Amino acid sequence: MATKSTWTVVFEDKLVIKNNGAESGTGYIINDDAFWSQDKYSNIWAIQYGTIPTSDEVEYRDSTSHSSFVDSNLGAFQDFIAKWDSVHLSTLQSDWDNNNVQDETEVEKIARLGARPTSYSS
Repeated sequence: MATKSTWTVVFEDKLVIKNNGAESGTGYIINDDAFWSQDKYSNIWAIQYGTIPTSDEVEYRDSTSHSSFVDSNLGAFQDFIAKWDSVHLSTLQSDWDNNNVQDETEVEKIARLGARPTSYSS
């Protein structure tokens, strides 16, 4: 598969990795069996999305030749990004919630960390 991509998806591990911009190299296991068990993913081994050339983005479990994401008819890649964004937001919120200083008020915490994250979009 191509080595430079903006996103990597490893189906066996249920893992989505962001490879560009802020949080580059951050991967999350997406615990959503209904999402991963869709029929359209049954023969997919991995996706390297946003590669050049795009003909090498989707790797199949069988002998099917690699293909571009568009040619694979898997729908919108945004579905993977939305899953990653959701887990990342939960992580940011948990980090914020657990970053406490003894006897600190909520106002002081917000002054130190900024407001608690309420959204995230890649």
